[in-house]
Order: sequence, then C-alpha cells, then structure tokens
Amino acid sequence: MCSDRVSYPQEKFKGGPVPFDLFPAGYYSGPMQDDLIQVEGLTVRYGAYEVLTDISFSVPSGDFLAVAGPNGSGKTTLIKALVGLTPPAGGRIRTGPGVSLGYLPQKSTYVDPRFPATVREVVESGVLVRRSFPKRITRRDEEKIQDTLRLLQIEDLADMRVGKLSGGQQQRVHLSRAMVDDPNLLVLDEPTGALDPRSRECFYSTLAHLNRKHQVTVIIVTHDSHSIGDYARTILYLDRRLIYHGPMKEFLEAPSSQHYFGRNHQHGEPGCF
Repeated sequence: MCSDRVSYPQEKFKGGPVPFDLFPAGYYSGPMQDDLIQVEGLTVRYGAYEVLTDISFSVPSGDFLAVAGPNGSGKTTLIKALVGLTPPAGGRIRTGPGVSLGYLPQKSTYVDPRFPATVREVVESGVLVRRSFPKRITRRDEEKIQDTLRLLQIEDLADMRVGKLSGGQQQRVHLSRAMVDDPNLLVLDEPTGALDPRSRECFYSTLAHLNRKHQVTVIIVTHDSHSIGDYARTILYLDRRLIYHGPMKEFLEAPSSQHYFGRNHQHGEPGCF
C-alpha cells in the first residue's frame, strides 16, 4: 500500500550517488513489475506558481529516457522531484525495490575546477558520500574506483587535476563519481550543455554503452534535438504538462514532432564506445 505522507530531507544533495534513504518516506517502494519509477499525477509548485501539472509516466528497467521541452517547461523540476530534492504539491512518486541511484545535476558544483583535487579523489568522494564516520576508503573501494575509471576510459587521467581537463573529460569524471557505487538508475540533468559536438556525441555514446552493456537505466534531460534521438529509446516531452511519452522513433517520425523537437540529425563520432 502506498503512503500519502511525504517527508523531505533538509540537506540539499550536491551530486554523485544518492543514498536510497534520500528518497522521502512517502515515496513508495514496493512491487512494481519491471518499472523502476512510477509517477502518478505529479504536481509541483513554487509558491503560487504551478511548474508541473498532473504528470504521469513510468520508467521500466533498462530504459533510456530523454526528457525534453522548451525553457521553463519544468524539466529540471521533474528531475529534482524524482530524486527527492523538490517536494510535490500533489501526486505520488513510487520507486521499485532495490533502486540504486546515481545523480548528475545540471551544474556539477560539487567540484570546483580551481580546487586542487585529482580525478581519483573526485571519484573517491562518490564512495565516501554514503559512509558514516569514520569515512575511509577500503581496498575493495580502491578496486571499484579503478574499475570505474577504466569503464569510463579515464584511467590514464587518474592523477591529473580536474581543473586541467577539458569539458568532456570533466563530465566523464563527474559521471564516474555518479557511477562508482554501481547504480542501476542514472539521472542526468543537461550534462552536455557546455560540451563541443564531438565531446557531446562521445558522452551520449558512453551512456548508451552503460545502458546496453551494463543494464543501467538512464534518464537524461537534454536540449540536444540533433543527436539524442540516436541513443534514447523513449522520450518524455514536457511543457509544464505531459505532451508526449513514448518511443523516440515514433515521436521523431510524427509530422507534428518538428513543432516540438526539430529534425532528427544523424551524427556519430569515431573514438567513442
């Protein structure tokens, strides 16, 4: 049975792996067939202003979902509601049992590029965020960190200062931090906005690799109408209300889709997954 009581964490979460207990108590976790998340009648307000109205959808295990919409359509608000950072004014968000969440916020401010941290230290912080005092890195943690660096193809950058890296490399570091605790659900809010086209394609390719080969469910907010259609299976198009939720291919092929999303351009860059 689902609870209508919702309590919310007082601390804002800055990014990286999200502890499962960060989800508010009223976020139901129970049998949901193959869905990792079910959203039912979600409404979110900032004061008297209603940002999202009566949003309902589900995210099955293994999906690659793109969240799109114009500026001010509520995309970031939706993501913050999904990870428990913004309280709903109405409706309910249900999470399946055993959901482990990795979260990459719109602005990865949890690492100041001027701070003299190495790539390895940033990824280590993704392990320590879940630990109670004393916070220590174990040998097993070191192995997981090394495996994650290798998976994201930044093993050779481990001892470099983050501030010395390119934008694309920095985003791989932030993604590694979110992935180091083996989440089965990865939520990203406009992670490619500051990347050049080739770095953006490589980043999308990396996400597709994690989705296909490592069974990580992906939810990504994007303005990139030119290439996300090559990677995402499903699209959720918002404009404060739900406009469309369904297969990406059908959306892009619908005559009315160009009004919302523009033409789908085929890309693809060498040197990625």
